[in-house]
Amino acid sequence: MKKVLLVFAVAAISALALFANGAGDKGGKDTFKVGYVCNNFNDTFQTYVMDAAKEYFAGVANVELVLQDAQEDVIRQQDLVNTLLAQKIDALIVVPVDTSAMTPIVKAAAESNVPLCFVNRNPYAEKELPANVYYVGSQEIIAGTQQMEYMGELLNGEGGVAILMGKLDNEGALKRTEGNEVTAKSKFPGIKILAKETGNWQRDQGMTITENWLTAYGADLKGICANNDEMALGAVEALKAAGRTDIPVMGVDAIPDAKVAVGNGSLAATVLQDAVGQGKGSAELIHKVLKGEQVVPLVWIPFVLITPENLADYQ
Repeated sequence: MKKVLLVFAVAAISALALFANGAGDKGGKDTFKVGYVCNNFNDTFQTYVMDAAKEYFAGVANVELVLQDAQEDVIRQQDLVNTLLAQKIDALIVVPVDTSAMTPIVKAAAESNVPLCFVNRNPYAEKELPANVYYVGSQEIIAGTQQMEYMGELLNGEGGVAILMGKLDNEGALKRTEGNEVTAKSKFPGIKILAKETGNWQRDQGMTITENWLTAYGADLKGICANNDEMALGAVEALKAAGRTDIPVMGVDAIPDAKVAVGNGSLAATVLQDAVGQGKGSAELIHKVLKGEQVVPLVWIPFVLITPENLADYQ
């Protein structure tokens, strides 16, 4: 009996020693490969998110980061994920092309028992996250709320406002617009939403749409809320060309060009979406999962309204 107890004791001590030395990591591995599938390498904001993840993993000796570009093609994104899974990657970080079309990716990751972290765009905005699926991002409706609250102040609660929307298959576009509309209706009944149109996150499209609005609405157009800075800056160009310096424009993301525009007065405000916080946060979360640490599956990164008054704090 004593010999049996001794065997069990030695086994238990050995197991504890292995765990202490890293056997608690995924599969007991010493090195890991993480796939990062971006929606589009040409998306300015997403490059900041991706760069923050790259910087985090650059400081982690035993993790290799593999970057892939879906080029705004949801089928391509699914194929890239499947290829990475076939290559036996250990974890996935994905910026969805289309938040409504992520079920095949979630299923494929689950079948491979690979942890999956969505970043910036949440396919489960109103639902519980599945097992081994995580999200790091911001509550999109708050960006729209902050924009319209400030717009209402600038317009003294009255006037026609138009909304430049991002891609309509994207949760951020829908929720930011909802924040604009709900806030106008509940807090500023004197503000009328004249139009809302998708500019697909692009500066040139924001410019063209604004030119059309100037023709259609003329002096009735008093303000423009854009779902992102690129479209907002396109609107600024159109207004400048038309000599309309009386229309406040607001964006989201606080990209460098937008902060310059807030500083020179051509952009009334932008809402800081913390790209570094999101990118680093997703990388850090996945790293902890790989190390076998406990994590919170849903991580919110706060939005911050940036105006000329507080711009210096975010340079």
